[in-house]
Amino acid sequence: MTMKILLLIMMLYCHIIDDYYLQGILSLMKQKRWWEEQTSSNRYKYDYIVALVEHAFSWTVSIHIPILIYCYLNNSFIESFFSLKMFLLMWFIHAIVDNAKANLQSLNLIEDQLIHICQIVFLWLIYVCNV
Repeated sequence: MTMKILLLIMMLYCHIIDDYYLQGILSLMKQKRWWEEQTSSNRYKYDYIVALVEHAFSWTVSIHIPILIYCYLNNSFIESFFSLKMFLLMWFIHAIVDNAKANLQSLNLIEDQLIHICQIVFLWLIYVCNV
């Protein structure tokens, strides 16, 4: 198995770990209706956004860990501004997709996961082609 394929497999594995196992209470807290059920106060009206952003950040870090290891092992230089743009793009997309599933209910789990997998494959292609 080539290192590049192993990189993709590890990115997918990190996705599964973070999106299913590590999410914990954030899976509830990123739902607007969960906050409405917990309190009648408007004080917490937008707190679900924090949970969405935090989970999306955690997921984005997780899928980047294999890339960083791969680049380190291959003595490859990662251009920091480019990497930052990719990181922010993946973070933003993940939060938007999760909001569409958890709050807008315009995506189901299959669609949500397909989009996340497409994100990973896109990112993998970017790094495999540029590294």
